[in-house]
Amino acid sequence: MKKALIIFFLLVCLISTAQEFKYNVLFEGIGDNREFTREYAMPQTILGSRGAFELGVSIDNHHFRGGLSQLLEFGSDIDAQKPKLILYYQFLDVQKEFIFGAFPRRNKIDFPLAMISDTLLYYRPNIEGLYGKINWDWGHQLAFVDWVGRQTEVQREQFMAGSSGEIFSNNLFLQNYLLLFHNAHTLYNDPPLHIEDYLGLAVQGGIRSNPENEFVGSFQIGILHSAYRQRGVTDGYLNSTSFFAEGNGRYKNFGLKTVLNTGGGHRFALGDTFYRADSYWRTDVIWFFINHEKIKGRFNLSMHLVNWETLDQQQQLSIIYIFGK
Repeated sequence: MKKALIIFFLLVCLISTAQEFKYNVLFEGIGDNREFTREYAMPQTILGSRGAFELGVSIDNHHFRGGLSQLLEFGSDIDAQKPKLILYYQFLDVQKEFIFGAFPRRNKIDFPLAMISDTLLYYRPNIEGLYGKINWDWGHQLAFVDWVGRQTEVQREQFMAGSSGEIFSNNLFLQNYLLLFHNAHTLYNDPPLHIEDYLGLAVQGGIRSNPENEFVGSFQIGILHSAYRQRGVTDGYLNSTSFFAEGNGRYKNFGLKTVLNTGGGHRFALGDTFYRADSYWRTDVIWFFINHEKIKGRFNLSMHLVNWETLDQQQQLSIIYIFGK
């Protein structure tokens, strides 16, 4: 017993010496006023702040983290939104990354808003599942599985899986996006529900400016494809393919982003509902009013032109403060 205790304390000392303590704290201010036509999207104002923290240890390339994330929507009770648990393992080196657990979505996946709406970051900031990414000198590819809903008597089983990546040569690039969302029924399927499957694919090729230029911009064109079925209701998949283009530009503290989708509407489970219109053109005028190393602030004035006849507008304010080690 004494030998076992001695060995145990020696192992504890060795592990403690090898470990490096890490922490991360986030504050996010959210302001989102949507003056929308109800036919296409819900008009609403979202105001709130999010606080999150992570604590953990690192052993070489292995990282363990735990923490909480809490959204407070202004005008609601503090418990209106439940705290989100952060708990994950991460392996990270120069070429590859792997994560298992519940971990922040921000800066991990970046899909077109047609496929994954920005409101998902407000109300479901974590991915709960798996994530992997491989980097090469000429590009990268990532994949993830997000378990959205565990099947119970009242909760439908839901999960989302996707992959995205880019290959590039000098200033030319080719991007790909693939997304699946599966919406099953409840445990006893009472009352009866129909299983839904959402599939999405986007491919875009483009050109970007040199990052050291004072003006930074990019332009890309491609296609967006979606397929939706409701088992027992639709006659197979309902398919739609459209022309999909995007332009971005930034000069000092000001930016412009424009996205055009035309030729067909799309149905994604968690996508921006504006893209259900046959033609949709969004333009954002952006002011980056805080550019500190640890604090980022931006204001968006967004114009939404739907089917070349309905013009909606939106204002978004975002302040993000992250510090840690």
